Amino acid sequence: MNEKEQIEKSIIKKYRKEIWRPFVKAINEYELIKENDKIAVCISGGKDSFLMAKCFQELKKHGKIKFDLKFIVMNPGYNEKNGNLITTNAEKMGIPIHVFKTEIFDVVAGLTEGNPCYLCARMRRGHLYNTAKELGCNKIALGHHFDDVIETILLSMFYSGEIKTMMPKLHSDNYENMELIRPMYLVKERDIKSWVKYNNLEFLNCACRFTESCNIDESASKRLAMKRLIEKLREDNPYIEKNIFKSVANINLSQIIGYHKEDYEYNFLDDYE
Repeated sequence: MNEKEQIEKSIIKKYRKEIWRPFVKAINEYELIKENDKIAVCISGGKDSFLMAKCFQELKKHGKIKFDLKFIVMNPGYNEKNGNLITTNAEKMGIPIHVFKTEIFDVVAGLTEGNPCYLCARMRRGHLYNTAKELGCNKIALGHHFDDVIETILLSMFYSGEIKTMMPKLHSDNYENMELIRPMYLVKERDIKSWVKYNNLEFLNCACRFTESCNIDESASKRLAMKRLIEKLREDNPYIEKNIFKSVANINLSQIIGYHKEDYEYNFLDDYE
């Protein structure tokens, strides 16, 4: 058995409960794939997106729904070492990638104010949508996982004063007939890390900022702070992650002060007697 076959087997066999089943469950539960979809699987170079790509290949091989895949990689200005790591991993894992270049890092590096990570993410998303559309795709798939979802819930509460999260899928506002899907929605990051270690793989460490020399202090990251908070809470409650996740799917509208949806706003006093 070669390395590619071992990697594929590990997803279906050894990590069936931790990775394969949650991946398939998200596909089915949130209706992420329909017959004859053409999906642009966006590979950033990190562990999450590469695993997502392999899961998609296995789903296409073993699943019942007919769909097509394009594996797209945007090079926003990686140095040679990082760029080579992505192509080497793609070859090792048997993923036929379509690479396109942008100048995003150069643009972001020239910023004197504002949030470079935010701008980088927005520019990446736009280029991914454009490339997916050029390739005839109707969906793009991103590798956000379960931990990203629950961290986003806490970030929204603590720093934005609202309850919201990453959605498993959403329609694009700017690209007609394009949809974003997140098939890794129910896969936990610790299981992804375990899979990486088991297969002795090495990926880029970061998908949303410079992966070489970077002046951003990761210890100051609000998302990292949420990770640490959840780890602390887990010491007292092993179900904390599950409960945070369920909280946005089990909202009791009779026990909240207000909510809004698009232009509609509701306050509990509207029908209080």
